[in-house]
Parts: sequence; structure tokens; C-alpha cells
Amino acid sequence: MAARDAAQQAFYELDSAQREVEIAVETVRAAEDGASVRQAVAEFQDLSARINQVNMAYLDALDAVDLEAAELPPGAAAQARQRLEQAARELAAKQAELNTFLGRLQPLLQYAEGQLIRVTPAVEQAKRALLAASTALDAVRSAGLAADDLAGRLVELAPELTRLNEGASRHGVAATLQRAEDVARRAEAIRADAEQRPERAREIDRRVASLRTRIQALETKAGTVDPALSELRRRFTTACWQDLQRVPQQAAEAVRTAQGKLAEAAAARDAQRWADATAAIGTVRALLETADGSIAAVTDRLRRLTEVERDPQAEVQRARFALRDAQRLAMAGRQAPDPRHAGPLDAAVGRLDRAVAGLESAGRHPDFWHFLTELDAVRETAGQVVAMIRGTGAPH
Repeated sequence: MAARDAAQQAFYELDSAQREVEIAVETVRAAEDGASVRQAVAEFQDLSARINQVNMAYLDALDAVDLEAAELPPGAAAQARQRLEQAARELAAKQAELNTFLGRLQPLLQYAEGQLIRVTPAVEQAKRALLAASTALDAVRSAGLAADDLAGRLVELAPELTRLNEGASRHGVAATLQRAEDVARRAEAIRADAEQRPERAREIDRRVASLRTRIQALETKAGTVDPALSELRRRFTTACWQDLQRVPQQAAEAVRTAQGKLAEAAAARDAQRWADATAAIGTVRALLETADGSIAAVTDRLRRLTEVERDPQAEVQRARFALRDAQRLAMAGRQAPDPRHAGPLDAAVGRLDRAVAGLESAGRHPDFWHFLTELDAVRETAGQVVAMIRGTGAPH
């Protein structure tokens, strides 16, 4: 019975392998009718006939003895086992022949599968890509943009489309697949480029308009610089405003340069030189940001000096509060502060005291800007120490 089960398993495996090879042969024959295919079909028919003989021998061995009978004749079980084991060996041998045949069939099968499965979808995909590229090209022209370069690239694909229509039977499967993939890729690149152009143009138009408004705003703000500088000169010592004297000239130069660069960006946009337009816009933005910062520095300087002139102690209290907060954090959970924290804080306390003493001893013309920069440095030191403590996991 064990021999019967083994033979039965070999029979099922052979039958399954034979069906798989039969499908492969039918695939090859459906795709082509060349000499190599006809030879493979004939070889498979011969192999199938021999497999049928082995199958009949297995069935005969299976029916020769009733292994389920209550009593068996003497030697029947041994004879049945011998015949079934022989049948299993022959079935396995025929499956090995099938596997060998299938291995030799692989080149033809791969060719057939490529021809039947890949060619048609690939060609259709190439045609859809060409249609999408043509539609996108029409949209570019409808938007009033030149697209001669795109049209030229599309015209170059026309001969390739003709070859695709002639089919793989004329040009070969491999060449047709490669041509279809190449056409689809190039057409997709044309479509993507075409679809981006109107949006690129609109985006650059938006940026140019926005920057033009910013330039006008900058011109307006630049008009406030001279009055602010005049007040700084009238009310405060030279050290408080000397570094700001060239801001009006710098702002005017920035406006002129930005206007010129913006005109370059607009011209590049019209010529569809997108990279040049983007670079010019970036230059304009940088010029405006720098000029805005310089103008803001003048008005901010006047505001801060006015505030500290009116109430110097307010700035002092802010700095002392920042130091006390850092000192409390440095002592949290400790008997003594870490020297890395205590050293900078002690130096900042001394710096604050010297700044206050210097202001008080300055008389009628104190250098308020030096006083403010010293207190800013004190607060910055306190902030750095706090960040250092929290960065090392000290208690908050």
C-alpha cells in the first residue's frame, strides 16, 4: 500500500507537469509557426505518447491486485509492490523528461509570451502617450506660449509610430518592444514638459507681480529712513547711529537693481527661459530682504534708543531677570552650580554691572547703543546657559 501511494503521487505529479508543458507548447504554437516550433510540437507529441504508455502500465499495476481484500494469494503483495515501484520509477523518469523538454522550450516560450502578452499593450501605451503629448501641446499653444521645440520633438516620433503600426511581424518582437517603450518614454516627457509650461508661466507672472508690489512698498519705506536718521543724529551720540548712515543709499541702490533684475525675469519668462527667470526672481527677493532689513534696522534702532532713554531701568530689569532665571536653573537640584554654567553667568553679571556703571557715569551724552548691545549680550549669555543646562538633561 505504501508503494501504491508513492506511485499514485508520482502519477499526479506527472499529470500536473504534463498539463503545464502542454499549455507552454500551445502558447508557443499560437504565437509562431516556424521550424523550431514545429519540431518542439512534434517532440512533445512523441513524449506524450510515451507518457500514455507509462500511465497505462501504472493503471494496470494498480488494478492487478486488490490490496483491500481480506486475504491475498501467496506472493501477491510482493508482486504488487514490485510492479507499483516499477511504475513509480517510470512515471518519475517521464516527469524528468518533461522537465528537460520544458527547459529546452524556454527560449521559444519566452519569445511567444513576449509576443502575445507584451507587444500589443506596449504599442497601445505608446500610442496613448503620443495622443496625450499632442493634446498637451495644443493646450500650450492655446495659452499663447511658443512650443516650437516641443512640436519638433513630437514630429521626430512620427516615423517611429509608422514602424509600430507595421507590427512585430515585420520588425521583430524585441525591436518592437524597445521602440514602443522608447516612444512612450519620449512622448511622456513631451507631455510633462508641455503641461508644466502654462503653470510655470503663471507662477512666474505671480512672482513678478508680487515682487513689483514689494519694490513699490520698499520705495515707500525708504522714504522714512532719512527722517529717522535725522532724529537719531539730533538726539543721540554718533556711536548710536554711525553704522546706519549708508542705509538710504543702499536702499536706493537695492530698488534700482531689483527693478532691473525684475525686468530680466519678465523677459526670460517671455522667452521661456525658466531657469533664468527663476534665478532673477531669487536675486530680486534677496535684494529686497536685505534692503528691508536695513530699513527696519534704522526704525528699530530709533525705537529702542527712545525706549532706553526714557527708562534705562526697564532694560536693566529684563537682563537681571534673565540672569536670575538662569542662575535658579543652574542651582536646581545642586549644592553648587556646574562651573560650566557658573562661569559664563558670573561674567555676564559683571558685564551688566559695568554697563550700568558706564551709563550712569556718562553724564549728558551717554552711549545708549553700547548700553543696549551689552545688555543684549547678557541676555544672550543667559539664554545659552539655559539651553546648555536643558540640553544635558538637568532639571527644568
